[in-house]
Amino acid sequence: MDIQFTEEQELLRSSIQRVLRDQYDFDARRRIVASEQGWSRERWQAFAELGLFAAPFPEDVGGLGGGPLSTMVTMHEFGRHLVVEPFVETIVLAGGLIGHAGSEEQKRALIPDIIAGTKIWALAWTEKGSRFNLADVATTARRDGKDYVLTGEKTAVVAAPWADHLIVSARVAGHRWDRGGVSLFVVDRRAANLDLRSFKTIDGRRAAEVSLRDVRGRLLGNEGEGVSALEACRDRAIGALCAEAVGVMAELNSATLEYSKIRKQFGVTLGTFQVLQHRMVDMFIAHQEALSLMQHLNLSLDANEIGVSRLASGAKSKIGYAGRFVADQAVQIHGGMGMTDELNVGHYFKRISSINIQFGDPAYHVLRYAQLDAAA
Repeated sequence: MDIQFTEEQELLRSSIQRVLRDQYDFDARRRIVASEQGWSRERWQAFAELGLFAAPFPEDVGGLGGGPLSTMVTMHEFGRHLVVEPFVETIVLAGGLIGHAGSEEQKRALIPDIIAGTKIWALAWTEKGSRFNLADVATTARRDGKDYVLTGEKTAVVAAPWADHLIVSARVAGHRWDRGGVSLFVVDRRAANLDLRSFKTIDGRRAAEVSLRDVRGRLLGNEGEGVSALEACRDRAIGALCAEAVGVMAELNSATLEYSKIRKQFGVTLGTFQVLQHRMVDMFIAHQEALSLMQHLNLSLDANEIGVSRLASGAKSKIGYAGRFVADQAVQIHGGMGMTDELNVGHYFKRISSINIQFGDPAYHVLRYAQLDAAA
């Protein structure tokens, strides 16, 4: 599969490429990650001014109507440059949930600030022992006037240290695994009784353990519909993460090929060894297969096709295994220097490893794909 981009999509892609080439090379990225904040507000605002945050949203909320395909274009280029700013967390996850589950009043109140780049969001859904089950929620919420009071623990909330607001899943009824008892809530990250324990992730980003003790939050959408909203959000997030992974794979292949042309062993360049040529061909094939599947998934998401959730699991699994294969081979061919901090290859390897466990690792999605296939 090879998507023929529209004029608007080509313009978006070329604009992103230009900005990232000029402002987000590997050295600039290392400085951003090493800074106290761990991300760049200046770069974030530059992305907003470029229209990247408006692109996926429909026009009736101030967006440009680009949908999942604009997200795919953005995330593919972000993957090539290892962008750490929270586009997926704020635009795809939070923005997508507000657009999908929020009331008209909530959309008008919350989405414009996201598009303008003035507010950062994070999604707090994972809990200890829940693995990848969206319905496994022990955090509770009880109604108190117009608001709700939340109590519980959320783990590994990516971008929470940067966020102004969190979307938190919490149980209003039922047992721990009851799908129908989960709702979503908007919580101010600086709310009273909300404790944040920040840490660095292996790929250079920031996340946090979040503790809530009678924290006030506002219901997002309808009560009891949190799991279905999260499932739709997960499919869109997988589409974005797969695009990012394919961008990472493209850079790993390019770096490995260039290295094989200049690195000499036994008096000849590495690229002359047939066994390494075969490896790099396999890496190229894995990338091309992943690229086609990623495009197929995002086209299906854009068309809102029936069965897209099954396709998302298939893509997450296939691209996850392909990404790990390409990353492993790139590190091996580069040798010991492949995992040094000074070389970008190791950083791409770590990002692939992180993508592989977000919203379910490849093994989980193989099983989920089989279950959805049997149910079809």
